[in-house]
Amino acid sequence: VQLVESGGGLVQPGGSLRLSCAASGFTFSSYPMSWYRQAPGKEREFVAGISSTGWRTDYADSVKGRFSISRDNAKNTVYLQMDSLKPEDTAVYFCKKGGTRPLWGQGTQVTVSS
Repeated sequence: VQLVESGGGLVQPGGSLRLSCAASGFTFSSYPMSWYRQAPGKEREFVAGISSTGWRTDYADSVKGRFSISRDNAKNTVYLQMDSLKPEDTAVYFCKKGGTRPLWGQGTQVTVSS
C-alpha cells in the first residue's frame, strides 16, 4: 500500500507544474484524495481535495483559480495542475488517501524562484 508523488521541480514565477500521485495496494476509486504542502518552518496545510468519483473538488483559498485537482481512477492516479505559480507556493507537496486509515506519500519538492 503506497502513494508515490512525482512531477516536482524548479520553476520560475508565473510558470506551471503538474504533480502526479500514483497509488497502489488499495481500491483507489473508493477513496477521496487530497494534496497538502509543507513549507520550511511551517505546518503542513491543505491544498486541494477530490471525491472518490471526481465529481467534487475543494481548494484552499490561496490556490483557488490557479490550481486544479483531478484523478484518473483507471490509472490509480491523482493529479495537481499548478499554474501561475508564486514563490510562496514553494513547499514539499504530499498526496493523501482519505478514509479511516489515511495514507501519505513521501512528498515531492516544488521550488518557485527566478
